[in-house]
Amino acid sequence: MVGRIPVIDVMPLLEAGPTDGRLPAKASLGEPFPVSATVFREGHDRLGAEVVLLSPDGVRRPPVRMSPLPARDRRTVDRYEAWVAADAEGPWSFEIHAWSDPIATWEHAAGIKIRAGIDVELMFAEGRLLLERVLTETKKLPRAARATVKAAITAATDTSRPAEARLAQLESPELRAVLTAHPLRDLLTVEGPFPVFVDRTRALFGSWYELFPRSEGATYDPATGEVVSGTFRTAAERLPEVAAMGFDVVYLPPIHPIGEVNRKGPNNAVLPEGESAPADWAGSPWAIGSKDGGHDAIHPDLGTIEDFDAFVAAAHAVDLEVALDLALQCAPDHPWVTAHPEWFTTRADGSIAYAENPPKKYQDIYPVNFDNDPEGIAAEVLRVVRHWMAHGVRIFRVDNPHTKPVAFWQWLLAEVRRTDPDVLFLAEAFTKPPMLQTLGAIGFHQSYTYFTWRTEKVDVEDYLREVATESAHRIRPNFFVNTPDILHEFLQYGGPAAFRVRAVLAAMSSPTWGMYAGYELGEHVAVRPGSEEYLDSEKYQIRVRDWEAAQGSAHGLPAYITRLNEIRRAHPALQLLRNLTVHPTDEDHVICWSKVAGADRVIVVLNLDPHQPRESMVHLDLAALGLPPGAAFEVHDEITGSDWTWGEHNYVRLEPAQPAHILVVRGHQ
Repeated sequence: MVGRIPVIDVMPLLEAGPTDGRLPAKASLGEPFPVSATVFREGHDRLGAEVVLLSPDGVRRPPVRMSPLPARDRRTVDRYEAWVAADAEGPWSFEIHAWSDPIATWEHAAGIKIRAGIDVELMFAEGRLLLERVLTETKKLPRAARATVKAAITAATDTSRPAEARLAQLESPELRAVLTAHPLRDLLTVEGPFPVFVDRTRALFGSWYELFPRSEGATYDPATGEVVSGTFRTAAERLPEVAAMGFDVVYLPPIHPIGEVNRKGPNNAVLPEGESAPADWAGSPWAIGSKDGGHDAIHPDLGTIEDFDAFVAAAHAVDLEVALDLALQCAPDHPWVTAHPEWFTTRADGSIAYAENPPKKYQDIYPVNFDNDPEGIAAEVLRVVRHWMAHGVRIFRVDNPHTKPVAFWQWLLAEVRRTDPDVLFLAEAFTKPPMLQTLGAIGFHQSYTYFTWRTEKVDVEDYLREVATESAHRIRPNFFVNTPDILHEFLQYGGPAAFRVRAVLAAMSSPTWGMYAGYELGEHVAVRPGSEEYLDSEKYQIRVRDWEAAQGSAHGLPAYITRLNEIRRAHPALQLLRNLTVHPTDEDHVICWSKVAGADRVIVVLNLDPHQPRESMVHLDLAALGLPPGAAFEVHDEITGSDWTWGEHNYVRLEPAQPAHILVVRGHQ
């Protein structure tokens, strides 16, 4: 039912369905987020509105006054907004309080009438009565504020002074500050509560590094020339290097036994049906399960569960969290296939259906059919997740969640959050927007996005606006610059400059970004023209890399990526999502955006063209930067160390070898 003061179109708000109520919007510890609503009333009287946060223990926090937004179009007429932040993790909510504001109504009328000589003393008398109400109705009014109100009452009744002087005191900034902080709330209407879940900071901010343990420390057997798999012990030796580049999370693809039936070979090679894979075919880690176990087991070549525990401990020792792949699919020889054949789809000929995305075929994988014994499957998946949680995994990257029922994910994530709210889930949901957005809404903490395929200026600008404003209450983006599946043509043909461009774009625009091992070496060769698959992809074989030797021919990319992560850690503005503003530029290959958090102001100007220099004028929205009109200010380039004086309009020239200015505002005139 509409309240006495209507409050409609509240944001952030996620509806679960016509009968299921509301889902919690996303927020993170200490992260400011906007609350907005359309608030109006009949007639011409003024109104006020504020946001009140309710903590997990139900305590109401001090209200935050909402301000009217500029009425740029029909959607912003009577639109009010306030930015709030939660100081503890857990299930929060917020209310919107709206009221008729008799003081603001009087101020508007008095300002017109008294100056026009109409009902002068009547207006002063009405003002005095309202101010007296403030003294009597406001609890714990500070002494200084009380003195300000009393002085205004004296001015309202002092007929010996000119009317304009008396009015000036009633319109003084000091009095208005008091009345804004302690308004008279007539016809108070409360809407809400509206749920918000506040996650730990890593849900919002972090740098991810993906590596295959079997490739880290892999060698060639000197006697046979065959590849010898790396282990958790050898992979742990590389963790200090990953941490030194400034990464926070090391993400492991599936570490479980790999199926032997229909095993894939290098570059996705397939054997004729019935033939056994050669001994040197390592198979795809996503073809999970064999005689050695399933989703709760470790591939024997990688070591034991004790070795995995040691890997996790080594990661923690250098301040890295371990993220583990959760891929709910099976190789034909997975133990589930024998124990629970009903969990899969049986075809008309009696065979179990393997995964297909015609014309692609994945003969080494059986999809799980979640409509067959959903309770049994759900219980087993929860058991598997809790097994790895018990071994120190607090982040899961979920493979293809869009191919499983949304209701299942909603249940699973709620079950884990109920007991372990610090456990995070990243959705690898390269799928249609409704599914991607819904997975975020029902509980996934982060999501892969369409970032990889946004390379043109207009597409990049639109997408940055989308993830920072339109969808920020539903999904948190994780901007991966590459994955074992995705080597975009921009990287294939753009040279080292392309790797710099994409790293800057991801790391400076999104609070969470990631890269797959080899990016820092500029690995860029596809299996064939037109493909996004890597040649000799680690998905299908073990890669032996000489990291020390490769660093010398990496065109400085490791140092550049390290510097980007250092900048991210040094600037709170870069650790937030909703604070991004895109600024106009004159060149079709130059983009500019800024991020602001209090006094921390960062401006990024980037040349999207990896092949040639670009020049442009950059036109800054000074208000978005918290700077006065016409301000001149000093900027420091965090990449080159240069200093300049900038203003509203600025010239830039950016070379492919140094494609970005990352500017910190240090002062203004």
